[in-house]
Amino acid sequence: MNNEQKLKNLSVPSGKIDVVLDTDAYNEIDDQFAIAYLLSCKEKLNTKAIYAAPFFNKNSSGPADGMEKSYDEIFKVLSLMVEDVPVLKGSTDFLENESTPIISPAALDLLERAKRYSPENPLYVIAIGAITNIASAILIEPMVAENTVVVWLGGHAIHVDHTKEFNMRQDIAAARVVMGSGVPFVQLPCKGVVSSFTISKPELEFWLKGKNKISDYLAENAIRCAESYASQTAWTRCIWDVTAIAWLMNDSDIFMESQILPLHLPDYSHRYEFIPDGHPIRYVYYIKRDTLMTDLLRRISSKIG
Repeated sequence: MNNEQKLKNLSVPSGKIDVVLDTDAYNEIDDQFAIAYLLSCKEKLNTKAIYAAPFFNKNSSGPADGMEKSYDEIFKVLSLMVEDVPVLKGSTDFLENESTPIISPAALDLLERAKRYSPENPLYVIAIGAITNIASAILIEPMVAENTVVVWLGGHAIHVDHTKEFNMRQDIAAARVVMGSGVPFVQLPCKGVVSSFTISKPELEFWLKGKNKISDYLAENAIRCAESYASQTAWTRCIWDVTAIAWLMNDSDIFMESQILPLHLPDYSHRYEFIPDGHPIRYVYYIKRDTLMTDLLRRISSKIG
């Protein structure tokens, strides 16, 4: 892929596009919002498949269990929305190194799908968890990096003094593989950028409760989670993952602002390593919170069912 084509693929796409979503859906409460938002944007986003990503925190006993729970959670959201999308299981572990892929149905599906696309007509890969499945597909077949665009919610802003963000620190090897592969790469950093995209209990109750099955589930799930640690205080809850979907809907910078930067790779000491002559990436640096939140709530609350 030449530089001109890469820069074109780093711009918000026009017209209807094909996408796949890679998600650790049971990790917390924001992936469910992202899935609902994705499936509410059918005028532009044609969802071809959803992949379950591994994760390991208090909600799982290990990466494999996290992936299995995410797989089940994806189907739960699809059922509430009365939607039918292919769902595939992903990796049961994180990468051991930067050269050995983990074979999974998700990685193999992405590889096969990528063969049907081209740099001029790419498949858009939205990743909102550890990026293991996508890294594995690229390691199996580097052509995947030529025929896709990866939009990832991962890492922290470059002005933050570390990269210990959940999605990135779980599988630094995978992040380095994908970001270093030359794939057109859009990064939505968490702390310092997307951390501004929060929602409150009054908004959840006013805009979502009582509207439909999926809106009830999202509101109740978010409130229950937040009040498990903040029942006696005012709170807002970050729903980070929605922003990765929204970048593809960001015509005329309606939802966020971004810039082209040289590649900066996370290293194993949890710092960014700047590559001055590296390939360019698209870096989101500002979220227009109220505009995006309005669109999200409007779409989900008007969903029938």
